[in-house]
Amino acid sequence: MIQFLDLHKINARFELEFQQKFKEFLNSGHYILGNEVAAFEKNFANYCGTNYCIGVSNGLDALILIFQAYLELGILKKNDEVIVPANTFIATIMAIEKTGLKPVLVEPDIHTYTLSVLEIEKHITTKTKAILVVHLYGMLAEMESINSVAKKNNLLLIEDAAQAHGARNQQGIKAGNLSDVAAFSFYPSKNLGALGDAGAITTNIELLNNTIVKLRNYGASSKYVYDFVGNNNRLDEIQAAFLNVKLRSLDADNNKRRDIANRYLSGITNKNVKLPVYNQSDNHVFYAFVLLVENRQSFVDFLYENNIETLIHYPVPPYKQRAFSHLKTTLLPITEKIHDQIVSIPISPVMSLNEVETVIKTINNYS
Repeated sequence: MIQFLDLHKINARFELEFQQKFKEFLNSGHYILGNEVAAFEKNFANYCGTNYCIGVSNGLDALILIFQAYLELGILKKNDEVIVPANTFIATIMAIEKTGLKPVLVEPDIHTYTLSVLEIEKHITTKTKAILVVHLYGMLAEMESINSVAKKNNLLLIEDAAQAHGARNQQGIKAGNLSDVAAFSFYPSKNLGALGDAGAITTNIELLNNTIVKLRNYGASSKYVYDFVGNNNRLDEIQAAFLNVKLRSLDADNNKRRDIANRYLSGITNKNVKLPVYNQSDNHVFYAFVLLVENRQSFVDFLYENNIETLIHYPVPPYKQRAFSHLKTTLLPITEKIHDQIVSIPISPVMSLNEVETVIKTINNYS
């Protein structure tokens, strides 16, 4: 069976370094917000090209902390509207709702699956105060155009970069440094994945950074001094240690994903599947390689019968989940089509050439 993602094989490459890091961690006697977290925050800020990085507990908490900070600073207020793509993972919308803000779901571009600038402009009202962009499947949204819209309308611009570690635009600016502030997840399946839950926030805004630093640690400005009603959202020290090891290989791993993606794009010729758009730049890191297939279940069953695992990112739109049954939405035909037809096929830096060729051959044999 060709696994959709072999996490053991991905992490086995670093086993000796992980063991050494764990030994150092154990011997340090400093298990919360220690040297490894501080080092990772510096390393990841340098990697993204930002002034600041705050290590936090996971990607959802990263987004929540961003909105909480803007609320504490009085830049946002309860019930302000936040434009967000309708086809994102549910956590993106949960963060808006959990902080008392109002998500406004808009259609993505059918070719890129990321926010459509035209749809953003259609939904801006006097209540709109922010745009939350999602670099879905590892592809950067059209940030230059979206930045122009945000500036023209005096809106905050926030990146959900949970799937886009290392993606960069034509000027070489990376995800996490293309907006006011960005949230990352290091869930184990991500391109930069921890061995448990972990996340981070990147920004160049000092006041915002300082507020989030306090909020992630009970709202404390110093020991037993609390400026805000905060949370316990700290990045775990041992996960930071593992991330420091894996960060050094991120660009090489992303390049391997692009190599596999190019083999898929040139080798898959079956007219029953629609391939993703890719312009051969570094704007895509292929967290997922997604196809559109009209008769999806038949396709998924066929691949499974031929020992190939797939995944669906994501089978049900957020607004059709019971959790968000209260959301009022307009007709969203593009989002509906994506969720009905999307299929992700295996892609990872540890796939063998034989596995890649087997996937291509099997898909071409599907009818």
